[in-house]
Amino acid sequence: MEDKKAVSASQLVLGVKLRDDARFDNFHGGRNADAAARLKSACEQAGAVPVIAVCGDADTGKSHLLQAACHLAEQNQQSSICVSMEELLPLGPDSLSGLEGQSVICLDDLDLIAGQENWEEAIFHLYNRVNDHGHLMVVSLSELPASLPFGLQDLVSRLSHGLTIQLGIHRDDDRLRILMARAEQRGLVLSDDVAVFILRRAPRKLADLLAILDRLDENSLRAQRRLTIPFVKSVLGW
Repeated sequence: MEDKKAVSASQLVLGVKLRDDARFDNFHGGRNADAAARLKSACEQAGAVPVIAVCGDADTGKSHLLQAACHLAEQNQQSSICVSMEELLPLGPDSLSGLEGQSVICLDDLDLIAGQENWEEAIFHLYNRVNDHGHLMVVSLSELPASLPFGLQDLVSRLSHGLTIQLGIHRDDDRLRILMARAEQRGLVLSDDVAVFILRRAPRKLADLLAILDRLDENSLRAQRRLTIPFVKSVLGW
């Protein structure tokens, strides 16, 4: 019979697909540019720290940065994996077995396991194995480790004594810059007045804003129309 732990780790490695647009060179938004640069620099200094905690509210770009760290590892001929704790939770703590073999291990939304003793112990042991291998673990958290309801203080200590990178909430000028940059990536001509019009009416959440741009892109291609305010109104029903 196959080892269940080995199968779980293997399935995770095979199942992860990084977004091609989640890279350091297209992480836009001035407020967090320095934070992104610090993370990139730390990832390039092999063995400098065993763990990096990327902390911030939802919609600050944490997932983008973790995936960017994996893309960077691949560019440097290193193995990597990025998994969401939300997807990992149903598989149980044993699913972490073997992940330390990757050069860069990114765990998104690690705060989801705060207060779950078995998971906290499993992450603590994974940290130790990663450290023993001289590899790097990058985690994202909604707050600083000490501010979260972790019960295992040894885990809090490990997460706190690595590199901590704090992200700030995107301001409107950041959101506008991100919207314009993403449109340019897609080859869309998005004028300032149309971008401002979209920004004023779109939901605050960045993911929703970018989903609107995806929708406009599809409709623009289908209709062979430029992105004008009347066209945006007709597509979005505004």
